[in-house]
Amino acid sequence: MSSPEVSLRPCVDADLAFLSALYAHTRSAEMAQLGWPAAAVEAFVAQQFAAQQQHYQSHYGDAQQMIIEAAGEPVGRAYLHWSAAQLHIIDISLLPAWQGQGIGTRLLGQWLARADASGLLVSLQVLAGSKLMSMMCSWAALQCR
Repeated sequence: MSSPEVSLRPCVDADLAFLSALYAHTRSAEMAQLGWPAAAVEAFVAQQFAAQQQHYQSHYGDAQQMIIEAAGEPVGRAYLHWSAAQLHIIDISLLPAWQGQGIGTRLLGQWLARADASGLLVSLQVLAGSKLMSMMCSWAALQCR
């Protein structure tokens, strides 16, 4: 199965509501286990999203912050920090309906090829237990810690 065609564009202020909703999706399974009232979950996730945005801005202010689009609609985000020596993949997130279709794998492959062609090291953070972590740590050339 080939993955759907996607494009990348820079994030703009008008994307904030989408980014907040996307972040909420990334935390939904975790939040469902807590048994909190919906209002408490919503407030907590909004606070965590704001903290994440602030962290990214303070630590990676010059990062590429991109929206992943399919058929002109936002379906995810990708935050990359390129430096002279390294590519740091800060975040790749897709809406649940778009996960498992090879989009992230294809984008990751493109970025890894670009980094390799430029002789850059690559680093990324992956959620423990995620599908990506399992896939990445199965590659012998990677150092997972």
